[in-house]
Amino acid sequence: MAVSEEKANPRNEIGKTKDAELVKRLLIENYGYAPDLIYLIRGNHQKVYARKPCQLDVGRNDGWLYFGRIESDGIRLTIEGSFLVGPKATKNVIELDDERARRYLAGESIEVDENLYGWFIMKWRSYYLGSAKAKDGRLLNYVPKERRLRVE
Repeated sequence: MAVSEEKANPRNEIGKTKDAELVKRLLIENYGYAPDLIYLIRGNHQKVYARKPCQLDVGRNDGWLYFGRIESDGIRLTIEGSFLVGPKATKNVIELDDERARRYLAGESIEVDENLYGWFIMKWRSYYLGSAKAKDGRLLNYVPKERRLRVE
């Protein structure tokens, strides 16, 4: 791929494009679906927060969920973000068997047969386990240490 044809770094669009437009575009490009939510991108780590529009005025600005993060090559979803996108995603969802799901939740990277590249939602049965980056025949694990399954 020529330099001029390479995908632009979405982080360079933060502040130049409305947060919701950027997040929705990245979700549709990568997963084929974007939930109808309000999105904000905040902080040095380009964290994406989401919430559902609500007509009830409770006098506070609560209800923001840490949804994902804008990466240099797309959007990485949190476990919660993958639950919101996964059921209606039309692409880039990888189903794991019991053993691979257990290893993934324990924090291991998973070998894949295909030569995949990019961000994928991890699914086990009807559960969405977060997202992983496929690179060089492996699914790189992004389950936070404090949320990993303890395997004995």
